[in-house]
Amino acid sequence: MPSAAAIPFNDLGRGVAELRHELDAALARVLSSGWFVLGREGKAFEEEFAAAAGAAHAVGVGSGTDAIELALRALGLGHGDEVVTQANTCVPTVAAIERTGATPVLADVEAEGGTMDVKSLHGALGEKTRAVVPVHLYGQCADVEAIVELCAGRGIEVVEDCAQAAGAELRGRPAGTIGRLGCFSFYPTKNLAALGDGGAVVTNDPELAERLRLVRQYGQTDRYRHVTEGVNSRLDELQAAVLRTRLPHLQDWNARRAEIAAVYTEALVGIEVRPLAQLDGRHHVFHLFVVQAPDRAALATHLGEAGVGTLIHYPVPVHRHPPYRRLGGGPVPLSVSERLCERILSLPIYPELRDDEVVRVADALRSFA
Repeated sequence: MPSAAAIPFNDLGRGVAELRHELDAALARVLSSGWFVLGREGKAFEEEFAAAAGAAHAVGVGSGTDAIELALRALGLGHGDEVVTQANTCVPTVAAIERTGATPVLADVEAEGGTMDVKSLHGALGEKTRAVVPVHLYGQCADVEAIVELCAGRGIEVVEDCAQAAGAELRGRPAGTIGRLGCFSFYPTKNLAALGDGGAVVTNDPELAERLRLVRQYGQTDRYRHVTEGVNSRLDELQAAVLRTRLPHLQDWNARRAEIAAVYTEALVGIEVRPLAQLDGRHHVFHLFVVQAPDRAALATHLGEAGVGTLIHYPVPVHRHPPYRRLGGGPVPLSVSERLCERILSLPIYPELRDDEVVRVADALRSFA
């Protein structure tokens, strides 16, 4: 008998196939319009995404990295300022901070869920700290309410990195609306995905929203009239049309991710491998399903032999990458981030996974000793 087909860690083609006719119609609509940047599709998506995200305003930009950079620029951050984020994150979070001219400082994460540790953050704050960027890692909110409370009396802004958390909530409050600004990525692997790069910043502050619109287009108010410094970072019409097509499906897709996560969690009962915790008060959208394993290599090999694709998010904390080693000598130890990066493994979790594939992954987990 032939062996069962491998289960890919992700398969973006399935998501395209599911909505192919709608996507074709959306792209055709833009092509027929003859307008490709800052047009009707982008404006409509901003309004629709703001409503879905529970925010008053959304500003489309070129990528999730740009979203963080522009949010910090809109707050007036730059050279001489420090911005604290966490060590267990994707490098773009730190790269965005550096692109403003500010200096990144790293805090540690808590061991159960991998989100920013508030006690560690307290130790990382200094006289030059102007902002904190908590990361809603893997689809689960950091405790932004506690972070905002810690920062409020110090004049420190909170900018949420929601790249992995479209649709997530903290105690009923949508991700991106608890701090001053929320930054989203629409990279093709995200829960809400474009067919290329794209991002958005949400806020309830109309002045900040207007500043973001200026900064994303060279500080321009009207053609050839520039009132502030800016960059070129615009969500194009093709990607906006794709996102408008996919946005109505986001809640259902997130619910499917939660169903798959529940099956995996049940399969892990009674074995040494355990999932990162779903923390109290969090509505998790499972951008990734991440487990901790005492012997990650053995687990990855076992799953691979069963035809299950896996990845690591992230195998190296930020301060262990050569360009960022200087950040490891900061004000607080980063030992939890370092330990997690040695133990974590991500399992396939995307809405288009078939039930039989989910069962196969669960069975492979159960058979791991």
